[in-house]
Amino acid sequence: MSFDRDHVLRAAADLLARRSTATLEEVARAAGISRATLNRHFAGRDALVRALEDLGIAECETALDAAHPEEGPAADAVRHLVRAIEPSAGLLAFLYSENQLFEGEQQNPGWSRIDERLTRLFRRGQERGEFRFDLSAAWLTEALYGLLAAGSWAVAEGRMARNDFGHMVVELLLGGATRRSGS
Repeated sequence: MSFDRDHVLRAAADLLARRSTATLEEVARAAGISRATLNRHFAGRDALVRALEDLGIAECETALDAAHPEEGPAADAVRHLVRAIEPSAGLLAFLYSENQLFEGEQQNPGWSRIDERLTRLFRRGQERGEFRFDLSAAWLTEALYGLLAAGSWAVAEGRMARNDFGHMVVELLLGGATRRSGS
């Protein structure tokens, strides 16, 4: 039987997004492989999480590309981005909670690329008068990450319907970020 890395990573992402403390034995079972096979391809939890981080970054960059953040109204790009990233929101929520990934010298440069692109999107919205100036573009980027994670957790725990995810995230973010006339 050949090893399907993508299948294993997606099974791990699905399980860890729902239960971040799942053991490697549970991850292997969810992927339909033995623990020994998992260990041959990922030398421990850290290696698996780093591979999931690479997958999450790739999916974020794909969603950003699909949203065309440099075109049209910035609010529309945010809506498109949330819609495009929704299938990966569980993985991103897991990665968001794995805060050691974002600290120190070993930080994956992919996060910086994503941060820069999102910050440019929000800054462009501010420059065009769509978004408030009193909220920094960096803060709006962090707020988006937080809302994506919170929305994913709410769906996973049954506190929010999956079909409401995009609407809830976008409306709360843009409702707070949108510049009102006269302000």
